[in-house]
Formats: sequence, C-alpha cells, structure tokens
Amino acid sequence: MECMNKVIFILGPTGVGKSDFAIKLAKDFNGEIISADSVQIFKGFDVGSAKIKKDEMHDIVHHAIDICNPEDYFTVYDYVELTRKKIVEINNKNMLAIVVGGTGLYIKALVEDYNFGSADKHDDFRTSMKELSSKKGTLSLWNLLNKKNPQMAKKISKNDEKRIIRALEVCEFGEEQKKSQANFKFLIFALSLERQKLYERINLRVDKMVQQGLFQEVEGLLKQGISKDCQPMKAIGYKEIISFLEGEIDKQTAVDLVKQHSRNYAKRQMTFLRGMSNVQFVDIEDRELAYQEISEEIFKFLK
Repeated sequence: MECMNKVIFILGPTGVGKSDFAIKLAKDFNGEIISADSVQIFKGFDVGSAKIKKDEMHDIVHHAIDICNPEDYFTVYDYVELTRKKIVEINNKNMLAIVVGGTGLYIKALVEDYNFGSADKHDDFRTSMKELSSKKGTLSLWNLLNKKNPQMAKKISKNDEKRIIRALEVCEFGEEQKKSQANFKFLIFALSLERQKLYERINLRVDKMVQQGLFQEVEGLLKQGISKDCQPMKAIGYKEIISFLEGEIDKQTAVDLVKQHSRNYAKRQMTFLRGMSNVQFVDIEDRELAYQEISEEIFKFLK
C-alpha cells in the first residue's frame, strides 16, 4: 500500500449517529464505506447490531457487512487484512475510503498498522487444535502456547479457544505481532455528544430494536441451530435476550440490561478514543455545524 492511499475514520460511541454522517460524506466526497463493527460482519445479526438496511445506504457501497456466517472464525487479523485491501481498491478507483464504526480494537489495529505476521489460515492445523481442545481441554492449548510464546499467552484468556488457536497458528506459521506506523494517510474524527443526551439516544434505539423484532431475531437464530456460544451471540443485545429466552430473567429486565450494557459500552468507547492519538473530537449537538467542520477538514486533507 502506498502513502497516496487516504482514509477518513468516523468513530464514536454506539448510538451517536455515525452512519448518517458517513453516508452524507460519501455522497459529497465520492466515497465508499467500510464498516468497523464486529457484529455487523455476521449474516442474520441485523436488529441487535443496528445494521444499516439497503434502502438506508442511499446507493453508497458498504463493505465488511454480512461477510461471515455466525459460526465463522473472524479475528482482528482478518479485519485488518480485509480493510487494507479495500482501502487500496477504493483509492484505485479515485474514491475516498471512509471507515465507520465503534469496535476499538479494529480501529487501533488498523491505524497502528499491526503486523500479524505472514501466517495465513491453515484449516488442517486449526482442526487438529480443536480436536486437541476437545480431548484435553482449552487449558492444554493455552499451556502449549505458553511454552511457545509466554508473552502472547499472557494477553489471552485461558478459556478463549479461538484466540489461543490463532496465536498458535501465528507461532507455527508466521511471525510475532508487531506494530508500526500505518502506511496510509488518515484523518480520524470522533463524534461526541453530551452524556445524558447520548444515553437518551441509546435508550430510544434499544426500544426501537425491540419494536423491530429483537427478541424474535435472537429466538430465530437459536432455532436455526446457531450456538449461543458463537462470537456474535456474546454481543450486547444478544446475550441479554438469550438470558430471557432461557428463563433466567424477565423480558423487561432483559431490555433494561441491553440499555444499561449499551450505555456502559458507550462510556468505554469514549475512554478508548480519548486514549488514541490524532483523534479530532467533534461535538454533534449542532449536527449541521459539526458536518461543516468535518467537511472543511476533509477538503483540506484531500487538497
């Protein structure tokens, strides 16, 4: 990837309205959007992830949405590799790449240009590791990783089979993870809103999800045989509904928990963004003024 590749990041907490800004920018600056949401990549997880609908895209091309089946193994490594390629493809069409989302690790890995080594996927290796885990337990895999690379093992939960197997794969076929400066030019905007107003937006959005069929979506996914232990089912908006469907809590408690966990997540997202460098925070209380501010900065950046 050459330095001429340019990227705009529209980040911010859940519920702040990132998609609307991104679509308008894509229209005005001839852009395509790359989602940075770790749930929206999965097919069938629509309502609970607030996935944008086709008729809401306004003919703007969106990437990294509905690209995985629920049981697929999708890592930060996979996201970075996919997005790097998309950025080049978009720039090669003389269009602007706009990355939009709230999954902090995706953004950080992309901006800091994590190098995950040269290890591609090795299905035979993964299958053998899963068989070993089934026979001897996940802890046996972690112990194996700890012998090969104690530093990597320290960063991974002893119960996180997927990440342990990926780490072993990198140890076996690639290099250790490194960080370097991203090899594309970028502007990062983080949309912000006064906390109470943001929380009100989040609460209203959860109510809208319930009206759009959140409970029915989760129930339908489980009836299809999708495991409650798969990656997207552990996301906010899904795990709480599963607790209701399993009789652990009542329906109103489930809704209240989705709201509470979403608010907590929004707070963590803002903390994460404040910890990143090169982020321009834009208050969107006055959305027109905020959009004008962002547009002016992008115009200067592209010029």
